[in-house]
Amino acid sequence: MGYDSDSEKLATLIAQAQLQPRKKNWGNPAPLALAGLVLTLTPLSCQLMGWRGSDPNGFANNGAHFFCGGLLLFLGGLLEFFLAHTFGFVVYCAYGGFFLALGATLTPGFGAETPYMKSGVLGAEFYASFGFFYLFVGLLSFVFLICSLRTNLCLVILFLAYTIAFPLLAAAEWAHAEGRMALSHRLTTGGGAACFVVSMCSWWAMLGGLLQSVDWPFDLPMGDLSHIIPAGRREVDVEKLE
Repeated sequence: MGYDSDSEKLATLIAQAQLQPRKKNWGNPAPLALAGLVLTLTPLSCQLMGWRGSDPNGFANNGAHFFCGGLLLFLGGLLEFFLAHTFGFVVYCAYGGFFLALGATLTPGFGAETPYMKSGVLGAEFYASFGFFYLFVGLLSFVFLICSLRTNLCLVILFLAYTIAFPLLAAAEWAHAEGRMALSHRLTTGGGAACFVVSMCSWWAMLGGLLQSVDWPFDLPMGDLSHIIPAGRREVDVEKLE
């Protein structure tokens, strides 16, 4: 009789285990988002610096703005949301939105430049206006920079470079609007150099994430900073409160 009781208990436990939903294993979406960033920003930064006589306006890179920088960054950010990674979710989606907005501005069908065209020449008002977009993306990057001080050194350098790049690009737009073309060119080159630093940090972070995904025997150093600034919320020992 005891044997039958034990058998029934065992059968009940097996049935309960089978009915319980299996734990879902989610992949790390960060390398996907970073792949979209490097495929867009690396060639764009080279163009901004005018390498090999390239055009700094970014029209040749516009497809990457939509389908690499925009799509992959936004998709990676959305997947970070489902992993409850708020910082990654906001960062990737925000920069994905930036590249989508940049691509739309450069696409004639969206008509962003049409009101400013005068006799086939883009008026100074466009450059004076568009500079504010770069400026406040730089401000957003500064907010990300502050938050990254509890993550790792790679991200700190990345957001610092972005915080420098966007104001330089904004200043280049305003110099262009004033007809100071030599100054605008130097500012654009400086912004491109800062963006190149961002892209190199992104390549490093993407490689580090991919090596972890295939269980590589060592990790790339990222420069952990989580111990520098104390956490604002600490775990409470419940047993001590009882």
